[in-house]
Amino acid sequence: MDLVQHQKLAQSKRKDNKKFFEQLKQKRYSNLDVVVHNLHNETFKKVDCLTCANCCKTTGPLFIKRDIKQLSKHLKISEQAFIDKYLRIDEDGDYVLKTVPCPFLGENNYCGVYDYRPNACREYPHTNQPKIHTIFNETLENISVCPAVYQIVERLKQYYSTS
Repeated sequence: MDLVQHQKLAQSKRKDNKKFFEQLKQKRYSNLDVVVHNLHNETFKKVDCLTCANCCKTTGPLFIKRDIKQLSKHLKISEQAFIDKYLRIDEDGDYVLKTVPCPFLGENNYCGVYDYRPNACREYPHTNQPKIHTIFNETLENISVCPAVYQIVERLKQYYSTS
């Protein structure tokens, strides 16, 4: 998978995707969540995240208190030591990683703390979340990060252009 090509392709479609999401919001399709969730499930039956891990290489999750507590316990360090070593506070006042790629990402694209990973990582790329229309801005950003999201959105555009 050529991530540079993916990024270029995603950028070339950004305006169209933004317009598409605005149209979806206006039309308020009652079946939108079901359609997106089905596309998510179909796509992730074919996609192996371990061949990519671009999300872990280029973006970092938000860490909520529970994530910090769980990871610090797993790593056998204090919560403050975990924060000092791995996190910073961003412009929105949220805890995020100091650096990317994620310090827990192994060379083989496996997560070194997979069973204890932050909730934001568990839920990424969020295309199976309820009320998908409320996170279209996030989805728009995720298209350029995650090739699976790109596929889901392209198939979503096809679905609604034929229905």
